[in-house]
Amino acid sequence: MIEYLGWTATAVFVASYFCARPSALKRVQMVGALMWVAYGLLIGASPVVAANLLVFGAAAWTMSAELTESTD
Repeated sequence: MIEYLGWTATAVFVASYFCARPSALKRVQMVGALMWVAYGLLIGASPVVAANLLVFGAAAWTMSAELTESTD
């Protein structure tokens, strides 16, 4: 069961590269990263958790920066 979460997270992350808009790509990557965080916690792999928290944070930060620029 846990393995399916890892494979699904992989599929979501790969699918993000087929998003036409950068904002959609980042949203999908954030979902995939959260799935990877859950997977990492379930298997006790702190590097997986840390790496994907960084991915989530980077995607969220750049997406919020883009939204701020578009409202200026």
